[in-house]
Parts: sequence; C-alpha cells; structure tokens
Amino acid sequence: MTQAERFATLYGIGHLPGPQGTYASIATLPLAWALHALGGFWLFLPASIALAALAWWATKATLQDRGLGDGDPQDIVIDEVAGQLIAFWPLSLGLTLTGAAPHVWPWPGVVAAFLLFRLFDIWKPGPIGRAERLPGATGIMADDCAAGLAAAIVAAVAAGVAHGWF
Repeated sequence: MTQAERFATLYGIGHLPGPQGTYASIATLPLAWALHALGGFWLFLPASIALAALAWWATKATLQDRGLGDGDPQDIVIDEVAGQLIAFWPLSLGLTLTGAAPHVWPWPGVVAAFLLFRLFDIWKPGPIGRAERLPGATGIMADDCAAGLAAAIVAAVAAGVAHGWF
C-alpha cells in the first residue's frame, strides 16, 4: 500500500466495516478542534484548504495505482475529512471573531456542522450530486467539499437565528 493510499483511506478507517464516511467524519472532530485551538480560523482555513489539496492528490494517485478512472471507492474517505472541515468554517470563524478562548468548541455548533455535513453528503441534493459526477478524483472531492459548503451555510444561518442575528 502506498503512502497516498494510506492517506486516502485515512490510515485504515476506510477499511472498517460499516459507514466508513461517518467514521472518517467522526475522526475529523479532534483534528478540527486542534486546528482551531492552535490558531483559530486563521490557521483553520488555510490548513483545511491544504488538506483538501493533499486529499485530491492522494485520491488521484490511489485511483491511478488501482487502475480506476471513475467511481468513488468506499474505502477512500479523506474526502469526508475535507468536507467536514469546511462544514466547521463558520464555527471556527465565529469563535475567532468573538474572541472565545482557543480551546472552546461548543457542542451545539459541532453537532450541527457534523449532522448537516453527513446529511448533505448522503442526500447529495442539486449541485452536490452534479459535483459527484465529475470525473475521477475531482468528482470524489468536489461532492464532499460542496456538501461541506452547504452544511457551513446552513449552520451559519442556524447560528444567526439561534443567536438573534436574523
């Protein structure tokens, strides 16, 4: 197994029986908290973009090593990590802008971003489903990044309503 495949399968999480995408999303929680705690949104944003770029490379390399052109192998789960991190952007940004302590990671925002990402990733409405049909690694990554963006938007609106901003 190549290093790219190890990374693409999140070091074996993609080989577990059951809902591998959900397992990868759960495994993202401590990473998201650590990124935010270490540098707030100003670390969280570029780190998540860099991870998405690295995930695209690892996915592409894994597909090539396996001789696959298209499709979304279930064991490749690094795309869920990238999408889940995007779903947390509003939480990290809001906490950073309000000056919350770096270690604060409030559970309502975490649960909302997590569940919304999983919902959009599984349901794949509209543009998310179309993104999945893009060829190769681009399609594998695009649908999860789009699901993360949709989750981020809905979570931000929900937070605005909950905090009386709207």
